[in-house]
Amino acid sequence: MNLLLLHASDFIAPDRVRIDDYRFIHLKKIIKIVTGERIKAGLLNGNIGYAEVEQQNNDYIELTVKLTEQPPVALNVHLVLALPRPKMLKRIFQTISAMGVKQLSLIHSARVEKSYWQTPWLQADKMNQHLLLGLEQAQDTVLPQVHFYQRFKPFVEDVLPGLAIGRQAVVAHPGQGDFCLQQVNRQQPAILAVGPEGGFSDYEVKKFIQAGFNRCQMGERILRVENAVPVLLGRLLY
Repeated sequence: MNLLLLHASDFIAPDRVRIDDYRFIHLKKIIKIVTGERIKAGLLNGNIGYAEVEQQNNDYIELTVKLTEQPPVALNVHLVLALPRPKMLKRIFQTISAMGVKQLSLIHSARVEKSYWQTPWLQADKMNQHLLLGLEQAQDTVLPQVHFYQRFKPFVEDVLPGLAIGRQAVVAHPGQGDFCLQQVNRQQPAILAVGPEGGFSDYEVKKFIQAGFNRCQMGERILRVENAVPVLLGRLLY
């Protein structure tokens, strides 16, 4: 935990919070925080600053807070991702949250099994659990927004063209095209589409191109989605 992420419900006074959940256990048993110690803290979707321990016992810890700094600048990219296998979702949620993605659209594709949409990891509470872990890791407070599109054609024809307006639009797909994001303009917003491990179908790639996307590839190696996503985002971030 690099940041104590606070919620509005934690406040018992304008500048004082009480923590009694998993964060309390982490502070007490892992960090072994002591009275008077200061740690980095931030309010969910709000400012960042510090929290100082005022009181603690076996049930809770109380801290005074001063939150005056803005959170880190977001990564100006809308990530469009073919729904990965459920066991990958936890890591991907943490990764995109830590790297500063604030807009994630999960979409269906020909190589996505319909059963994936039934995973409990898409339920808001479980999904937010891992998005919050990413924020804590990166010392950020702004929770990413996740959108779901279970039908490919309506999304790519009716929604995607509007999302791509004013953005560098790139679809990553094995085999052809320029090397992904090699000449990226980091000052311009981007929208990046990443398919399943076998890539989008030819039909799906064609629909992305019709929506104004440029096709790119990452070389000879085929990466797992959980590896491809941070590689591609890293090129936008650095």
